[in-house]
Amino acid sequence: MTTIRDRDWTDPTCPVARTVDLVGDRWCLLIVRDAMDGAATFTEFQQRLGIARNILTARLRRLVDHGILATSVNPGGKRHTYELTEAGRDLFTVVVALRQWGERHAFAAGEPHSVLVDRDGGPIAVLRAENRAGKRVSTATTRVRKVK
Repeated sequence: MTTIRDRDWTDPTCPVARTVDLVGDRWCLLIVRDAMDGAATFTEFQQRLGIARNILTARLRRLVDHGILATSVNPGGKRHTYELTEAGRDLFTVVVALRQWGERHAFAAGEPHSVLVDRDGGPIAVLRAENRAGKRVSTATTRVRKVK
């Protein structure tokens, strides 16, 4: 297993680049999305995604190796169950942000799409970046402080 420090990073000092290196592949994000929606077995992921077995195997291994999913063996001893780790659950906000961006920019007006709702069936608030005082920030009001 490759540790975080031992990896060849696209941009070693950028948290966005490191995140994309770990989970930026479309299949990885869709596996994480489906795990958040209750998928737990290889068969469930394959049926939901329509992904080739070899690609799914590689992506599940990658997500386990990077601590995003954990595995356990079912009582019969043959099949693995996959579960999000704390790091995997921490991707929830990322998945919601991608979903909300997609709702605004990837569908034509009035085109049907799935909707994320809370347990009571209510809509999820639009995510927004804020500073510590709760004031909205944007690309116009922030900057990246580079490592020296």
